[in-house]
Amino acid sequence: MARTIAELIKPHPETAPAIGAPGREWLSYGALREQTETVRAALRRSGVGASDRVAIVLPNGPDMAVAFITVAQSATTAPLNPAYKEEEFAFYLEDLKAKAIIVEAGYAGPARSAADKFGLTVIELSPDADGPAGTFALSTAATGIEAAPDALPGPDDVALILHTSGTTSRPKIVPLLQSNVAASAANIQKSLQLTPDDRCLGLMPLFHIHGLIAAVTTSLAAGASISCTPGFDALKFFGWLEAVDPTWYTAVPTMHQTILARAGRNAEVIGKARLRFLRSSSSSLPGAVMKKLLDTFGAPVVEAYGMTEATHQMCCNPIEPGKQKPGAVGLAAGPEVAIAHEAEDHLIDGTGEVVISGPNVTPGYEGNPDANAKSFFEADGKRWFRTGDQGVFDEDRYLTLTGRLKEIINRGGEKISPLEVDGILSDHPAVAQVVTFALPHEKLGEEVAAAVVLKEGETADERAIRDFAAERLAPFKVPRKVVILDEIPKGATGKLQRIGLAEKLGLGA
Repeated sequence: MARTIAELIKPHPETAPAIGAPGREWLSYGALREQTETVRAALRRSGVGASDRVAIVLPNGPDMAVAFITVAQSATTAPLNPAYKEEEFAFYLEDLKAKAIIVEAGYAGPARSAADKFGLTVIELSPDADGPAGTFALSTAATGIEAAPDALPGPDDVALILHTSGTTSRPKIVPLLQSNVAASAANIQKSLQLTPDDRCLGLMPLFHIHGLIAAVTTSLAAGASISCTPGFDALKFFGWLEAVDPTWYTAVPTMHQTILARAGRNAEVIGKARLRFLRSSSSSLPGAVMKKLLDTFGAPVVEAYGMTEATHQMCCNPIEPGKQKPGAVGLAAGPEVAIAHEAEDHLIDGTGEVVISGPNVTPGYEGNPDANAKSFFEADGKRWFRTGDQGVFDEDRYLTLTGRLKEIINRGGEKISPLEVDGILSDHPAVAQVVTFALPHEKLGEEVAAAVVLKEGETADERAIRDFAAERLAPFKVPRKVVILDEIPKGATGKLQRIGLAEKLGLGA
């Protein structure tokens, strides 16, 4: 089994298509391997060695995908969100201890300003507009650089560094080894039964673990192909579906819901599509949305459960038609998955904190012994990582998440799972999207609130939605406040965020 990214892409035929983009010529596996050698030579000339860290700040698309895959075979990659402000770039570049940064040729934005402050080597990427997708040259204007030794990263070297989202505290650095990436890609390939005949339509941001691992790296591990779009665009999705002719795509629930909103006027394109399955991950997929996707596309909808510290995937619903359980994130799909006591370091039966153990799990947060002491423990001869999620297995060993422990609403001592309330409100015929969140309360500490987006052409007021919930939920779980919005605020990756939502919506105590 492959233990490095180089080993993942080594066995595939020279002429097989690897990476493309809508309207572009495909980059073959042979050309991808050649590009890897070209990138390595450019990095070594720029003084970047096998253990040095390279920040990558590029827009979504084939150049970003190929930059990640090729640089990760020569050094440590650190993809950053191109939308960051200068202060954010400065924080991440300093925190990462980056040696160099890759930007587009001619780029003079905030990432470059931040890089100049720290004296980083700026490497410019010049795309070959006439060549296959993802063909580019790297160069630097820096002078007096001593070339780095041409060593290759091994299984225990860091391939990828990402930060946790940091919604409640300083973001933590998550180093992912070459062996972590290789193990996770193999796990996802197996759970999705990917073959060289498969083709992915890449919609997810490529500074995020979901897009980097589930879409790009897993496709390449399977010898399959991926067409990388400039980023999710509901207005262009069905045109891409027709032009790329993919067998699958992976997205977050909000993307799926936006696609569904435009599906009715694109029935002809959907009828011709050869989608084998649709995949959803990174946040909970409401059961009603899973059913609507299945009815619309006639293909299984596979919900998976992932997080950065697991190099993305931990659980996945089976791919076989009819084996998916709406509301469940599936069966263990790679690492061992168990339930632990939320305060004590031992495994339990029933509801508790979801923990994982396996070769795809990060060795630990960098430079953060306190976080490691809280997040890892030894039990039953294994090292377990605490995910921060609360969950429970059913009799078939499907895992259902009951909420993020830090998102559980504590209403005067009564604990409410936002996911449970989401599921009930999603069944309302007028509701398109819902996020249940904690609202500060003077006496109870927290109260239940919900932000709702209505379906196009549907109407409902706060009272109607609360009455609907009251018929299906215990009184203490019924939202005391329902805010009807045109759009719910999202994070950079398209995920709906509960923590801090009351503040964002101007709902104080």
